[in-house]
Amino acid sequence: MSVSASKAKREAKKAAKMADGKKKKLTKKEKEKLENQDEGDSAADEIAKLKLQQDKDGLSDRVTTGVLESLVTSRDIKLSSVSLLFHGKVLIQDSTLELNYGRRYGLLGENGCGKSTFLRALAAREYPVPENIDIYLLNEPAEPTEYSALEYVVREAEAALAAMEKEVEDIIVEDGPESLLLEPLYERIDEMDPSTFEARAAIILTGLGFNSKTIKKKTKDMSGGWRMRVALAKALFVKPTLLLLDDPTAHLDLEACVWLEEYLKNFDRILILVSHSQDFLNGVCSNMIDMRLKKLLLYGGNYDAYAKTREEQETNQMKQYNKQQEEIVHIKKFIASAGTYANLVRQAKSRQKILDKMEADGLIEPVAQDKVFNFRFPEVERLPPPVLAFDDISFAYDGNPENNLYDNLSFGVDMDSRVALVGPNGVGKSTLLKIMTGELQTQKGRVSRHTHIKLGVYSQHSADQLDLTMSPLEFVREKYSHISQDYQYWRGQLGRFGLTGEGQTSQMATLSEGQRSRVVFALLALEKPNILLLDEPTNGLDIPTIDSLADAINEFNGGVVVVSHDFRLLDKIAKDIFVVENKTATRWDSSIAEYKKKLAKNVVL
Repeated sequence: MSVSASKAKREAKKAAKMADGKKKKLTKKEKEKLENQDEGDSAADEIAKLKLQQDKDGLSDRVTTGVLESLVTSRDIKLSSVSLLFHGKVLIQDSTLELNYGRRYGLLGENGCGKSTFLRALAAREYPVPENIDIYLLNEPAEPTEYSALEYVVREAEAALAAMEKEVEDIIVEDGPESLLLEPLYERIDEMDPSTFEARAAIILTGLGFNSKTIKKKTKDMSGGWRMRVALAKALFVKPTLLLLDDPTAHLDLEACVWLEEYLKNFDRILILVSHSQDFLNGVCSNMIDMRLKKLLLYGGNYDAYAKTREEQETNQMKQYNKQQEEIVHIKKFIASAGTYANLVRQAKSRQKILDKMEADGLIEPVAQDKVFNFRFPEVERLPPPVLAFDDISFAYDGNPENNLYDNLSFGVDMDSRVALVGPNGVGKSTLLKIMTGELQTQKGRVSRHTHIKLGVYSQHSADQLDLTMSPLEFVREKYSHISQDYQYWRGQLGRFGLTGEGQTSQMATLSEGQRSRVVFALLALEKPNILLLDEPTNGLDIPTIDSLADAINEFNGGVVVVSHDFRLLDKIAKDIFVVENKTATRWDSSIAEYKKKLAKNVVL
């Protein structure tokens, strides 16, 4: 049985004390401190295992079935009888998965349906994927090391090349030089070309937002978001046969999103992509897989083509369903009115046989509608302008004017504002939001806030406030016990943000990122802010939820400032677009679509 690092440390300390013969009697305070520490370590271990989807013994919590139908030597993958259970819950049942080489699949499904769990099961080879198909899942950042971003990617590429060369040797020894498994490996080794490693790695890293300075930064000195970009660069460089990307744009700015979209359009192996950006899915995908009704439903084309095909299919299904229901009603009426007349009784028996056959063959089901819910931010007190204003402000983190992120910036937000801040990472978009809240103080100029202003902040780190060992229901009830102790009241509050049933009572560590985001939005609404500051609010949310969020923002009677890499959200809500660059924020006088076109023109692949 595996022992956690924290527990091992505690046991080592205890053994050392016993060996020295200095076992000391602890005070009550020291005992309590140790108990609290043990509880904290235990909770941290439990959360880590839940996030890794492991049980207490470090084994996978997933149960899978699948039968390989394609040839072992094929670069295509076809599996039948595909099932997936997680914590006893059936996510996929007796389905088919077909992945063809050269195709790019978008994986769709509502928050919590199991998309990330399915990708993890694929990556862990819990399905019978042939060994010659190498798999890479991007779901965690690069390790903190002494290597720079560039060195890290090049070293990973060298390791991948060495692994392929070793695989060639092993196949020759086991199967001989004529093995069919060798040809694709030789192709990949030729493609790698070590002489170009550094130049190609630099192009990818630059596309993902690194500059001549940050590309040389050690990964140990980077934030999690930047290390995630390094991991993405590695995945793109190595080009595995099966690449699994789980929300790869979550840590990217608009510019890097545009670059990644252009890059992935040309990905010529097998890609499965989970993304909550409809715009991104449209640009990248050749096929869609809809994880719905415990099945993997395959559609040709991008997201828009999927939406059109699905609508047509569901319209036809409802027509057939209604027609069949009318026929059933008609048959039942005839049978009921047949009475005892011999001729009519014979006809009634004949009709009953028709009805029995219809039921035996399986009746047409009505279309199962997606769960639709509406975000709602409560109505708030209207404040006269100016509500929030910057007058000629300057700011630098170290206070040195030479390092100013902003120079002499004037900017304002009122109750009707729908402001989008765009621009590359590192220019200070999130910093500007922190100046608005007062978390950061300017070195020059004036920040004016209305006396009754109440700011509601959503950031990429908002979920850190959640206690992942608790359920959403327990957490909100405990945090806001002064409002109500009634479980039904809090069920209603969470339900308003699309968190229902098991989603309310499961440990938050087992919930998807999107489900945890809904808890944060519910908490935000309870504060009743009159100005919303939203920093990447769509991360982890599914497409219908993002649409619902856009509607809620448009209906909100307060002001909104948003930083987002989701072009579609910005297109729906932004009245004013400001480009943050060159130490200021400049109004963009065209649409967000035009801004995307401008970025696409500058893409270098």
